[in-house]
Amino acid sequence: MDHFTYIQFTYLLHGLVWTLILSALSFVLGAVAGFAVMLARISRFRVVRALTAFYIGSIQGIPLLILLFVVYFGVGIFGINVPPLVAAGIALMVYVSAFLGEIWRGSVQSIEKTQWEASECLGLSRWQSLILVVIPQAVRLSLPATVGFLVQVIKSTSLASVVGFVELTRAGQILNNSLFQPFLVFALVGGFYFLLCFPLSRWSRAMERKLNVGRR
Repeated sequence: MDHFTYIQFTYLLHGLVWTLILSALSFVLGAVAGFAVMLARISRFRVVRALTAFYIGSIQGIPLLILLFVVYFGVGIFGINVPPLVAAGIALMVYVSAFLGEIWRGSVQSIEKTQWEASECLGLSRWQSLILVVIPQAVRLSLPATVGFLVQVIKSTSLASVVGFVELTRAGQILNNSLFQPFLVFALVGGFYFLLCFPLSRWSRAMERKLNVGRR
């Protein structure tokens, strides 16, 4: 049995960095796609709303692990080699877009109709009303849920190891295979996840409390 050294600790830190990169990449791209999903969900066209609802229901009903397999191995059927980071990023982006799109759709539709009507009275178009009046209020409502979902995204990156991507969890598995010290290795891995997720969870709860106080 080998001893845990600074080199092994550095290897875990390297996995932590890749976890942060994958989390940021998937969340940013998923947020852009989620904004488009939100717009489609509140569209005036029934067909667009129905198709988007089907997309959201399908993605939310499929485990993220299956999405990773579909992107990584499914594209390979066509002779396209997808790097693990790209495959994991695409799968997580799709996953994030469905959930954020629905979170933001609920926030936008929770804004009172009088806000839309007041905007129309000022001569604003529907798009101008959405961008200038409704979305700034919806952002405030959606922030706690959005930050809370980011915590789930960070933890979900651990599944990227199934496509060969070496993030924090996979780095821990590789180290444990050589050190045979599962308690120590995975305690450190869990501690790193805790350091990433706990502040975000506290921030989300603080914003939620502040929002509830402000609405009383």
